[in-house]
Amino acid sequence: MHEPFKAETLRQYSCFTNHENIIAGLTTRQGGHSERPFNTLNMGLHVQDESDTVLRNRKELAQETGFPLENWIIGEQIHDIRVKVAGNGEKGKGVFSHESAVAGVDGLITNQPGLLLGAFYADCVPLFFYAPVSGWIGIAHAGWKGTVRNMVSQMIGHLTEQGCSIEEIELVIGPCISEEHYEVDQRVYDQIPMGFQGESAVPVSSGKYKLDLKKLNESMALKSGLHKENVRVSGLCTYEEENLFYSHRRDQGQTGRMLGFIGLKG
Repeated sequence: MHEPFKAETLRQYSCFTNHENIIAGLTTRQGGHSERPFNTLNMGLHVQDESDTVLRNRKELAQETGFPLENWIIGEQIHDIRVKVAGNGEKGKGVFSHESAVAGVDGLITNQPGLLLGAFYADCVPLFFYAPVSGWIGIAHAGWKGTVRNMVSQMIGHLTEQGCSIEEIELVIGPCISEEHYEVDQRVYDQIPMGFQGESAVPVSSGKYKLDLKKLNESMALKSGLHKENVRVSGLCTYEEENLFYSHRRDQGQTGRMLGFIGLKG
């Protein structure tokens, strides 16, 4: 399987590059203006970075993508599985302040051209969706809580409710922390649905497991009906690629955020 992300510029890795009418990708930590420990392209306003610097970083990405900041839509991200159908009424939410984000959601979908849906990451799983026939896109943030509660199937369900066929939905699972660097305790393991525990978590000692978040999301997506050829998984690890990505676990919480984004071109 080919890596679904490719370096577009210093600032971003792109996915869904086989589709010309959408733009989608994940920012790197390079090419921005933030000082340590957020160096340099921190996109998150909810960390202790200077807000003016973050907005400067965002404005430069807006110019690069061709989607003005006023057309971005960002969810609050509370490690839940609520999904919002976004439209022109949500334009600008979460862009100029964290407090203005779409409240209580970790997933966004739309069929409106010209809007850029965004979510932030620093080890959690970026989930990108595209239904090319129906013309719907989506993005979701899935930490371990969202993953075990099956955020990926929530997104698929919302897309099919909007008329997307299960056969057309494409999913890209983006860079996140890899199994090798993600040890969890018994409490987390016990919340993995029974049928998925064996293939996604490996015991390493009493009450300790290595959890493969990518594999778990992939398995849940396939169980929800997505075709295997329509699910692509990045091999990039946020923990290992220190020059490319922020990692909450590697950097012990003192770090920035990448922005995952997807938009239908106008």
